[in-house]
Amino acid sequence: MGDPDLWIPTNELGRLLDQTLGGLSLTGLPPRTRSKYVKECICKALGYPIPKSFRKTKPRFPCQRFDVYVQKSSNLQIWNEELELTRRYVIVCVAKNDVVTAVKVVTGSDLMLLDTTGTRTRKYQARMISGADQVELAAGDTDVLRKVVQSRVIANPDSSPLERPRKGQIMPIDEIFDRLRSMVGLSFDYLGSDQERNRGGALHALVCQRLGYDDFRDDGQFPDLPHQLLEIKLQTSRTIDLGLVLPSSTDALDMPMIDDIRIRICDVRYALFFAVKENDRVVLTHLVMTTGERFFDRFPLFKGNLLNTKMQIRYRSTKPNEFQTREFSSSRSFFSSGDGIL
Repeated sequence: MGDPDLWIPTNELGRLLDQTLGGLSLTGLPPRTRSKYVKECICKALGYPIPKSFRKTKPRFPCQRFDVYVQKSSNLQIWNEELELTRRYVIVCVAKNDVVTAVKVVTGSDLMLLDTTGTRTRKYQARMISGADQVELAAGDTDVLRKVVQSRVIANPDSSPLERPRKGQIMPIDEIFDRLRSMVGLSFDYLGSDQERNRGGALHALVCQRLGYDDFRDDGQFPDLPHQLLEIKLQTSRTIDLGLVLPSSTDALDMPMIDDIRIRICDVRYALFFAVKENDRVVLTHLVMTTGERFFDRFPLFKGNLLNTKMQIRYRSTKPNEFQTREFSSSRSFFSSGDGIL
């Protein structure tokens, strides 16, 4: 997993399978034959040889770490297995006429975030504690990341903060800290009590500017700025919401290896900005930077917090390959699989 020449990131995997399997007819195929046929088509799409039989491994495609579900229903169910945050789930959506209309690839963490029917999954939170200084570098880069960072990197104005990180383009944490520390004291519009996402976007835009990017982009995935392996938090309260990602996890990130080095979740750097509301403005008062590996040395983890989740995907059959994401229904479970796992 993670070989830069072999690993296919989730977004690319989804586009590839959607393009190659969209419009595929499964008419007249019984469930077992259909399952095998879909797997054979996936092998062709990915350039793999087609075996005489498919071994019942977990996941079914271990080389790309994904399972496959063929869905005529919008209700996916995962049986007899715990959902894995870093595993991918390939959902092949089939219309009533037995034609594939779309293929969606999601991670276990995506499914957990959207499941709200009664399954209880852990939501991680930590306590924000300010130090004596307004700006603080609480930890250096991990031993793994030190092998690929490079000082005095100048970001190419044409590069995107959403690009995958590459050796020679990743700033060390102390350099990022030096570029961001002067942001303390800056302010931007509060926008309203229900505009937390847009306030976060305003902060991300300022961070991108300080790091040398010409534009601001955010796709809502972890980490916020993959090109610099940087997660950004705007804190107007003492509770740090970490969602389903435990910063100290040693699981691999969903990206190719860098110079034969697998990047883990705990290698990600965190920039946490304390802020207060003054009139109609948000004022940045403190900055703390740390790594996922040392995150809980600085910010205590809350215990026992749980999150109810639910999820349902609906797709439109009028246009092949067009996907409409709403809610997936689940109960441990996320889509009732017509066939279940392939």
